Amino acid sequence: MEEHIVKILNIEEVTHNVKSFKVEKPEGYSFIPGQATEVSVNVPGLRDERRPFTFTSLNSSAYLEFTIKIYSERNGITNELGKLKPGAELIIRDVWGDIGYKEEGVFIAGGAGITPFLSIFRELQYRKKIGTNMLIFANKTKEDIILESELKWILGDLFINILSEEKAEGYEYGFITEEFLKTNIPAIYDNYYLCGPPPMMELVLRQLSNLGVKNDRIIMEKI
Repeated sequence: MEEHIVKILNIEEVTHNVKSFKVEKPEGYSFIPGQATEVSVNVPGLRDERRPFTFTSLNSSAYLEFTIKIYSERNGITNELGKLKPGAELIIRDVWGDIGYKEEGVFIAGGAGITPFLSIFRELQYRKKIGTNMLIFANKTKEDIILESELKWILGDLFINILSEEKAEGYEYGFITEEFLKTNIPAIYDNYYLCGPPPMMELVLRQLSNLGVKNDRIIMEKI
C-alpha cells in the first residue's frame, strides 16, 4: 500500500465538534467524490493508528480536505487530530470506497455520515448538475448540522433536516421512520444514497425495503 506524508495547510472550525483539515495533495493523487482513505498522524506511536476519512474537497482542487468529527472525550485518533496545528504531518494511503455518484436520487445521512456526500454535492454544484438531488440529514441538534448554510445554498428546498433532541421551527423533529420517508420523499426517486452510524443505516435499509426500494438502487459502504 502506497503511503504519502502530507502537511496540514489549514484547519477551520466547522461546528462545535467538527473541523476541516486542508492538506497537501501528492502529485498524481486523485479520487472519485464519495471515496475515502486511511489517515494517520505522523508522530511516533500514532503512525500505525489508521482511521478512514472521506475526502470532502473537489478532486480538481490543489489540496485535499477532510471534514472530521472530533471526539475530545475519547483518547483516540480524532482527539489527537483535534490538537494539531497547520504544519503538522499526516500520512494518507490508497483511495477506496463504494460510494460514488450514479444518478439523481435521495441522499440520507446521519451526523458525520454526510462527509462522502459533501464532495459529491460540491462536484455536482461545480458542474451545474445538482438537478433534483435531495438530502435528508439527521442530527441531534441544530448546532450539530455540518455545513448547513452551504448545503442549503446547493440544494435549496430539497434539503430536509430532522433533529432528534431539539424542536425548532423549520426543522423536522424525531427520528427517521418509514412514515417520515413516505411523507417526505416524492415518488420520482429511484436511487438512494445512505451513510451514517451503522444502527441508523440498518434501520433505514429495512424501512426502504418495506417501501419497495430494491437493494441494487441503494449506494452505500458495505456494513
